[in-house]
Amino acid sequence: MATVGAIDCGTNSIRLLVAREEGGRLIDLDRRMTVVRLGEGVDRTGMLSQAALDRTFAACADYGDVLARHRVDRVRFAATSASRDAANAADFVAGVRAILGVDPEVISGAEEAALSFLGATRGVAHRQPVLVFDIGGGSTEFVVGDDDRVRSAVSVDMGCVRFHERYLSSDPVGSEELDRLREAAGSLVDSALGEVDASGVADVIGLAGTVTTVAALALGLPEYDAAQIHGSRISAAQVTRVAEELAMLSVADRRALAVMHPGRADVIVSGAAILDVIMQRIGADSLIAGEHDILDGLAWSLVEPGSGGPDTPSS
Repeated sequence: MATVGAIDCGTNSIRLLVAREEGGRLIDLDRRMTVVRLGEGVDRTGMLSQAALDRTFAACADYGDVLARHRVDRVRFAATSASRDAANAADFVAGVRAILGVDPEVISGAEEAALSFLGATRGVAHRQPVLVFDIGGGSTEFVVGDDDRVRSAVSVDMGCVRFHERYLSSDPVGSEELDRLREAAGSLVDSALGEVDASGVADVIGLAGTVTTVAALALGLPEYDAAQIHGSRISAAQVTRVAEELAMLSVADRRALAVMHPGRADVIVSGAAILDVIMQRIGADSLIAGEHDILDGLAWSLVEPGSGGPDTPSS
């Protein structure tokens, strides 16, 4: 049985999954996440900063040690929104290649959506057809599909880091700032829903750290517990409540919450507001929180070549 390594480098964090396939399931051997904020300032400058690159390359070196220890057979490294947008993306690619010996794939928004859908739908029970959305640091993907088949997908430039930097400057967040963020998010969600038809979906799955952190708070967990969060169903009313409560707290108070990753405390308000707007715009009563996402989709694409790849249908 092959052992595979998947790395997902997004705008806010870089994550690693080492896994092997057994009996139609992925067995985790190592799963970890490091907040590197690769996309810090990209929306303003159009460039990846040297500090952000240094943080990311340090994490890559750590992950290289893990991959070597597990003697992985194949590795796939996907880079998403920040490295698509940056004028100096070539510096990022060259650095990753030098450290890990693999070329990072600066994947398109459509492929990012397809891989997220693959990872999410393989990882949790759901009714079909299903809408999957993944709120990242710089972009959000919306995918509608069934039976592991993507019907339509779209990626929009809306994420917790991008919108935090663009709209929020006060601590705690000011109501006028938040209103502007929510208005912008609503416009982009409406645009996305004009390209993917979510009117007939039977279930909704939300992915990434914003969703799972909001779920942990909605569930009242004493600490972050991925096993309890994964597959949990959170109501739209709970999403609204948590988003409103987070917006009233200072960064220091949010960082003190037991379930909050320290690297997410500053951007969770923007992420939670985006999540709340999405739920209102699609008119869903609830969502399923998923811990399995594009990272798992990357791993599946290695054990089942052709799955979640660039030829997956999208709008």
